[in-house]
Amino acid sequence: MLFKGVAETVDFDVKAKLEEKERKSQMSVIGFSLFLSTKPSVVKFQVDGTATLTGKDADIQKMLEVDPETKTPLLFQRVYQSAFTAMYLMSTILNTPPPPNDLLHSDKQSTPIESVNVEMGTEDKEEGEGITIEAAPSSEEKAETAAAPK
Repeated sequence: MLFKGVAETVDFDVKAKLEEKERKSQMSVIGFSLFLSTKPSVVKFQVDGTATLTGKDADIQKMLEVDPETKTPLLFQRVYQSAFTAMYLMSTILNTPPPPNDLLHSDKQSTPIESVNVEMGTEDKEEGEGITIEAAPSSEEKAETAAAPK
């Protein structure tokens, strides 16, 4: 897909952060932040929010363990799947390159941990509720939206 003023190949740099905010028996709240930017500089995406994991403690721990192949926890894969849809829609609205849907490049078929429920939710922010998603074209115009939690 070609975009006005963009070379055929666009690479994405990704910065991600997962931080445990709360842990109780059979529940863990993880704050996350994803920042994707393109080279050449065309668009930047930022997604912040929380994920609440509920289930058996051993299964929650499996969701937080780092996969040796992708070097990321399974939880990050779930967070990215949810964030990808919103970033893709923003890129369509802004007419910019979409983020990669295969960010982790794992060919391995991992066994899903069905006994852990992952809910995306709100950060404790005064300005509003929901997962905050920002996309800014390189001209520094910003579009912002907040998606309500499910």
